[in-house]
Amino acid sequence: MVQKKSKTPSKRVVSAGGVVYRRNGVMGPDIVLCGRREPPLWSLPKGRPDPGETIIETALREAKEETGLDVEIERSLGSVNYWFVSSIDRVRYNKTVHFFLMNALGGSTANHDLEFDDVVWFTAEEAVRRLTFENEMDILLKALEFIEEGYAKV
Repeated sequence: MVQKKSKTPSKRVVSAGGVVYRRNGVMGPDIVLCGRREPPLWSLPKGRPDPGETIIETALREAKEETGLDVEIERSLGSVNYWFVSSIDRVRYNKTVHFFLMNALGGSTANHDLEFDDVVWFTAEEAVRRLTFENEMDILLKALEFIEEGYAKV
């Protein structure tokens, strides 16, 4: 049997971002999420590289722009890969997102860019419940394991 090729054009894209956290004493870590009201969603900060930018530079810049926070990368959390069709250009995208565990050093969520309507700190449990995308939930759960097991910097 001969397979037909899809008539939908496809492109490969790469993004980087992370799980941004802060320690909250005995309550455990707080996690920052980026939210949109329409369509409603909660997401981890991430985005595409600027020309000449490394994945690490992209992750740091996107976290700063989308959350308003100064962060440092503590470790890689791996990557996720998925396909989607853009409603804008009808192109089928194969997207790989590289995620990092990031400690918030300072800044303010009030200084986030306009890509999201809201940037909010949540308890770890609430962040897991609110995330829209299952693959981001998996990354967050992995990050929480590292934080709880002491693999992240203290």
